[in-house]
Amino acid sequence: MTPQLAALPSSHWVSPSRPTTAEADYRVRIMTPGGELPFAGHPTLGTAHAWLAHGGTPRQADRVVQECGAGLVDVHRAGSELAFTAPPLVRTGPLDDADLDRLVAALGITRADVVGHQWVDNGPGWAAVRLRSAEQVRSLEPDWSHAPDAKVGVIGWHEDGGEHLYETRAFVPGLSVGEDPVTGSLNAGIAVWLRSNGRVGASYVASQGTVVQRSGRVHIDDDGEHIWVGGDTTTVIEGTVTL
Repeated sequence: MTPQLAALPSSHWVSPSRPTTAEADYRVRIMTPGGELPFAGHPTLGTAHAWLAHGGTPRQADRVVQECGAGLVDVHRAGSELAFTAPPLVRTGPLDDADLDRLVAALGITRADVVGHQWVDNGPGWAAVRLRSAEQVRSLEPDWSHAPDAKVGVIGWHEDGGEHLYETRAFVPGLSVGEDPVTGSLNAGIAVWLRSNGRVGASYVASQGTVVQRSGRVHIDDDGEHIWVGGDTTTVIEGTVTL
């Protein structure tokens, strides 16, 4: 996962908000064109990367604790890779028939195409739908007039022996985001779901963003206590703004 962020030189760095709890290193609020989110993956890794790059000193050498609307989120660092702990789900269980029918209509598929479905909401409101294959996921051309407020992730397995386990696509028309290229919160929720029913191993890599010309790679690792979600982070824009 490669967060897109604008970072200020250290001499002009404005720190994220002071945390309101003693355990946190910093506090962040996450904004989208359609409103504020309690939690999201890219802003979590992106702000941690920027905070560390500009002199932030965590209480523990290999662990940053972020405070956001969903509470405290641990971020682990190892070299250029950062990973956050998957937050607990605030809503889980299968979608009801009405919700599933709306999503099926919007995705342009049939109920027979759906291998599995689940609420995987860790704050933003995600639902997840599993299709038969990565190829089917990539071929989707949704019509969101059927579900204008959807926040849905769709996954499908790659062929056996591939470098990545499954392809993910994330659609958020309700937040004025047609398709998100790589989505940490969604992949975290999906990992919690798939690990709980034994569908995946403890460590794997999912791909996302192929259809929108991105090469997102999301690394999932379950250490038996936490599910970690992450990837490489890098600064892509630096500069100053004089007001």
